[in-house]
Amino acid sequence: MNFIEINGQKIEILSKGTGKPAILIMTGMGSPFYEWEEITYKLAETNQVIMYHRPGLGKSEYNHIERTTENFTKDIIQILEKLNITKPIILAGHSYGGLCAQHFSKLYPERIQGLLLLDSTSVDLYKLDQLDLPYLDENESDAAWIKNCKEYAAMSPKELLKQLDPVLTKKQQKLPKKTQEKLITFYTNPSLYKTMLQEITNWEKDTEIIRSLSFTGDFPVTIIGRDKRKCISNYIDDGVPKAEAELLENTWHQLIMEQKDIYKNAKLLFALGAGHDIYLDQPQLVIDAIIHLADCYNHR
Repeated sequence: MNFIEINGQKIEILSKGTGKPAILIMTGMGSPFYEWEEITYKLAETNQVIMYHRPGLGKSEYNHIERTTENFTKDIIQILEKLNITKPIILAGHSYGGLCAQHFSKLYPERIQGLLLLDSTSVDLYKLDQLDLPYLDENESDAAWIKNCKEYAAMSPKELLKQLDPVLTKKQQKLPKKTQEKLITFYTNPSLYKTMLQEITNWEKDTEIIRSLSFTGDFPVTIIGRDKRKCISNYIDDGVPKAEAELLENTWHQLIMEQKDIYKNAKLLFALGAGHDIYLDQPQLVIDAIIHLADCYNHR
């Protein structure tokens, strides 16, 4: 299965395997599910695995429905209905996808058997904006991303290919050639940046709504954060002042730890040697975490 219809729009989807519980993985902001091939291939040996591209990403059609985490929770419900999945699922979310997963876990706890938050965006995201980070604010703040997204959304795929050269990171360049080709097409699609623009614009409001919701679930939760020392080193190598890199990563680390306080039965760990894209740096760790949550389901 490559596509399903949601809200009258064509949505690109990956669904393979048949075992229960079904595993639904939500990617981060502007992130393609093509990078997860190693993980989904392994998980599909024992479980049904589902990933999809939110409207405007990949081959999913762009629409004008507001890009909010609440609307994405509604997409999940429709996807489960389309695939005839009625039993509780294992839900995994990376980065912004983790924020969407947190929203879903509060609205529909009865639909979840286990939750994995993978270096997830925090509901207290605003604390990062309060930090004194002049270098990063100029180059990687929300305002900087919004400016870039507006420019990129107005370009053609050919112009984006030239603008983004090199399109792929060093880690992505190690993936299979066919996967790299899919990634280049993904990143040179102007609708990607239209979508990201809306997601960035709405996410602080989204976090306020998620914080206001109470959590009533009792399913197991695993929270995995990145290696702050590794990330500090990477930032410094990229020219970020050491003080700024340490302040940002120490704060992010604290926000990840505080996610444990939101959920009952939560397990917290940090992926040594991994950056934000833990699924690329430590894929076996992610596979093991999801399998463990599925085993909790099978032995309930």
